[in-house]
Amino acid sequence: MTRSAGLNEIDVSVVIPARNERDNLPPLLDEIAEALKDYRFETIVVDDGSTDDSLEVLRGYALEHDFLRLIRHKLSGGQSCSVRTGLLHARGTYIGTIDGDGQNNPIYYREMLEVMEKGGAHVGLAAGQRLGRKASLFKRCASKAANKLRGAILKDNTWDSGCGLKLLRRDVFLRLPYFDSWHRFLPALVIREGFEVVHVDVVDREREHGVSKYGIFDRALVGVLDLFGVWWLRRRRKVIPEVVVTDTDVSPVKENQ
Repeated sequence: MTRSAGLNEIDVSVVIPARNERDNLPPLLDEIAEALKDYRFETIVVDDGSTDDSLEVLRGYALEHDFLRLIRHKLSGGQSCSVRTGLLHARGTYIGTIDGDGQNNPIYYREMLEVMEKGGAHVGLAAGQRLGRKASLFKRCASKAANKLRGAILKDNTWDSGCGLKLLRRDVFLRLPYFDSWHRFLPALVIREGFEVVHVDVVDREREHGVSKYGIFDRALVGVLDLFGVWWLRRRRKVIPEVVVTDTDVSPVKENQ
């Protein structure tokens, strides 16, 4: 694979939103390369306004690894904004997302690709669900409560929507509406478009370097508002048409002169 590769020449694009993760990114990129060595792939790191020397570290890495593409936000736009930026620049048939902190193991992409290919075109998303989550007790309890509320309202059959490890079809992504915190509602939004969601259990890992950049209190109230916004979006989608494409050439009928 070369940097000039275009659409349909790449199987998987992995998007990594990251802010001040200079020590976690190189080993994570190595793991992604190993996990996807049997596929044509690219990785896109979206540097979300880092204030450390992440960009310099990544530029050095890119000189030796041509699968890495770098995108930078001059100012931090948040995780959802970074994920969307990467997705819009991705060229793969499948697009994976993974957090830049190294707590997600990309080896699970193999299982995700397998279940999506087995499921066929009607499966739009494979979502990771963390086992043995490595977080504080308070954060785990808050996340559990939020997931329970979300599941009761949206009925998306997903008990861990916050897991950063996901794989979706590029054509499905292009249909989805965007808003901040949108990445936490991907299962419900994919279902809204008439596609199925499959789940893959993943084992969470300890963060080795740095601290979390995205907390609880900065999204709690907004998350509730977003939840009811997504509920409204789903209610407003009454019919998902079954589109049948034929080879018949239908030309416009001209009026008699």
